[in-house]
Amino acid sequence: MSSIPAAADVLDSSVEVLPLPDVAERLRQPITRVHQALRDHHLIALRRKGVLMVPAAFLDESEGVLVKGLSGTITVLNDSGFTPDEMLRWLFTEDETLPGTPIDALRGDRGREVKRRAQALAF
Repeated sequence: MSSIPAAADVLDSSVEVLPLPDVAERLRQPITRVHQALRDHHLIALRRKGVLMVPAAFLDESEGVLVKGLSGTITVLNDSGFTPDEMLRWLFTEDETLPGTPIDALRGDRGREVKRRAQALAF
């Protein structure tokens, strides 16, 4: 069993996911840094067909970094007792008041609002 935490494949099959070596390449980091980000709950992986994958939406391709605010949001959700499955579902569930999904809002520079909503879920 892997020491890297992973969610079940709770996302729609249309959500693009990347294997960890591709994530490391796009972030221009060694794979061990990606593994550490997963263990430190700064990133979430899921198992699709037995392979650890990360949603492509978590990466800011233009900058070669994780989407701004993602790690902090994951930390807030983790500290609130959310499981990786629940975190992924929440990040990819439509919310008409944002509008869109929380991950879309993070990608659209509305991280403060997403983090505020994540904090409110703890109560």
